[in-house]
Amino acid sequence: MMRMLVSVRSVAEARVAAQGGADFIDLKEPRHGALGGLPIATIGALVRALREQGGRLPLSATIGDLPMSELAAILAQVEAVAACGVDYVKVGIERAAQAREVLDALAATGHAIVPVFIVDRGLDIERVEHACQLKFPALMVDTADKLAGSLFDVLQDDVLRRFVSGVRASGALVGVAGALRRSQLAALRALGPDFAGFRSAVCAGDRSGEIDPVRLREIAAAIHVTPALADA
Repeated sequence: MMRMLVSVRSVAEARVAAQGGADFIDLKEPRHGALGGLPIATIGALVRALREQGGRLPLSATIGDLPMSELAAILAQVEAVAACGVDYVKVGIERAAQAREVLDALAATGHAIVPVFIVDRGLDIERVEHACQLKFPALMVDTADKLAGSLFDVLQDDVLRRFVSGVRASGALVGVAGALRRSQLAALRALGPDFAGFRSAVCAGDRSGEIDPVRLREIAAAIHVTPALADA
């Protein structure tokens, strides 16, 4: 069954997400880009607060939107975020010449890294196949421009299916995100990723606003319904 990842920026939002049915809590600042990073001190405080409150959902955090040309900065931020105690560190992978070098360096860190392929300019299948060989715990696709439509508007269905099947065959978890909407849940179920990430669809306004508990619960309930019932 597909699971639900919800991006949050505060303890209050994390609590709403957990109570509303999220399966993964993702720490980031949506006002700062697709993978906008929170201050390291804030990530650490969030992790401590959530653990102290008994939260047991897996926690991920983004390092921020850093270009592939800044490998040293990427690795430094990975170390800082990992030291906060999150379960996974998410790193955006742009379609750039340096992407292979970045992936190799990330795999050598010893941390649970989730490369997130930014697909506004298409998906580099060769880079995905290389990442699969590096044995990351999970791989994702996402979009940078949330106003340009959803993931399904940016990538063709056959490309998405190839991504999902290829990553799954490698033994890694496979996730998708990118301005996903409730109306696309049937398409998501047909695609069959292990998890789907949401922010815009669970906010009352745009993705920079506060999470709406009602919207979140409705989407979580629709995601967690058994496939037989969903197709009935």
